[in-house]
Amino acid sequence: MSLRAYQQAATSAETPRDTEYRLFAQVTLALAEAARLDPKDFAGRVPALDWNRRLWSVLATDCAEAGNGLPKELRAGIISLSIWVNKYTSEVIRGEDDIQDLIDVNRMIMQGLSASAEAAA
Repeated sequence: MSLRAYQQAATSAETPRDTEYRLFAQVTLALAEAARLDPKDFAGRVPALDWNRRLWSVLATDCAEAGNGLPKELRAGIISLSIWVNKYTSEVIRGEDDIQDLIDVNRMIMQGLSASAEAAA
């Protein structure tokens, strides 16, 4: 079986929570790699920062939809985090703050996704 076929089979068996976890893991890894670069390496750091910002923007947009099944308080929290991520990312790009806080927030979300998945099983 080719690697591509295995990847397709693995992702087709994922739950939405698994997919979210995997995406957060990929984005967080990219942020961690960007954190190791010189803060002045704009071209090296911005792709990961932008990817993370886009992820959070999509989450906020989804949480704003009327048909979203998450509890209202959780949706509001995700939207608030998305706003913070957007503002904080701009500060990181300008060299005013460190990437680590973005990594920490993503890891906390991943822990929550993991714990929720375990509870559901």
